[in-house]
Amino acid sequence: MHAAVITFPGSNCDRDLTVAFAQAGARVSRVWHKDTSLPDGVDVVGIPGGFSFGDYLRCGAIAANSPICRAVVAHAGRGGYVLGICNGFQVLTETRLLPGALMRNAGLKFVCRTIDLTVASTDSVFTDGYQAGQTLRVPVAHHDGNYTASAEELSALRDEDRIAFTYGEPVNGSAMDIAGVLSANRRVLGMMPHPERAAEEAQGSTDGRQIFAGLVGALTAA
Repeated sequence: MHAAVITFPGSNCDRDLTVAFAQAGARVSRVWHKDTSLPDGVDVVGIPGGFSFGDYLRCGAIAANSPICRAVVAHAGRGGYVLGICNGFQVLTETRLLPGALMRNAGLKFVCRTIDLTVASTDSVFTDGYQAGQTLRVPVAHHDGNYTASAEELSALRDEDRIAFTYGEPVNGSAMDIAGVLSANRRVLGMMPHPERAAEEAQGSTDGRQIFAGLVGALTAA
């Protein structure tokens, strides 16, 4: 399985994401935001956390207009897989690959701690290695993680089982405690918590490891 990890100016989790993919058995290519195409044979694109372009305008807004994001949107349009984490989730909403928006945290403070994360849907290659309702311990680190969407979008996410994860405790004011959502074809996942920071024993939790292992297993078998 071939993963591409994008780096923008201000990304700070791109190496962490690269390591998580590699430890799960993926071949990983690093891709710069000014590149206009993805490497041949890429199965999944990883968009990492950080503060792309300093979070000017809106978080992820400038990154979403980078040359490489046109290739990412085309990749998703062909049925390719995309995983956006934290700032990557913000980028995915700005490209409209996922509905909604990530707003300023309800408490107006940066949140940085390990939280309880509940698996809400197992109907995706990202989550089918977990059990529905399972509690994970995964770090968060964000100032703009308050997930907001229209009533129609929230109803669709709920009714179509596209809420991948919810917070098990109050974190940032997100509608319906949403921590991660899936695209309509279930091949794009955006989430605010950082599974790449919970992928090996030295990090204090391995609860995020299965997201990467599930992707590699499913796409290698395919």
